[in-house]
Amino acid sequence: MDLRMMAFDSPLFSVLQHLHDAGDDSDKSVSCPSRTYARDARAMAATAADVMESPNSYAFIVDMPGVKSGDIKVQVEDDNVVVISGERKREEEKEGAKYVRMERRVGKFMRKFALPENANTDKISAVCQDGVLTVTVEKLPPPEPKKPKTIEVKIA
Repeated sequence: MDLRMMAFDSPLFSVLQHLHDAGDDSDKSVSCPSRTYARDARAMAATAADVMESPNSYAFIVDMPGVKSGDIKVQVEDDNVVVISGERKREEEKEGAKYVRMERRVGKFMRKFALPENANTDKISAVCQDGVLTVTVEKLPPPEPKKPKTIEVKIA
């Protein structure tokens, strides 16, 4: 429907017409997020984490109940982003048993943390104990202050 034919020729109505026409397009890839993006966004939103800073390091603490250490991946992207990802798998049903209620989350999870400039990406450790993953990133030592350079003054 063209609103201009009905004597609505203001700029507001032309914008509304454009929005209305955009909704009719069969190619929704421009306005809708991809399935991968939506899945990753859900995975990131569902993974709670604590971040602690100590004098010598940063620690990222993530609850991982029921996840085997082999199913957890810790990576560094772009030299300043720590990515914690993995998958929590559902136990196989035993013959004759069925779930009455399922509340525990299963599926992929992921979190990304931007590291500050003083993080040493060469010294990262990850330990999973009692269902809690702790990723520790050591800090770089502070730069030593530069000593002033003394210049000898010559008599001319």
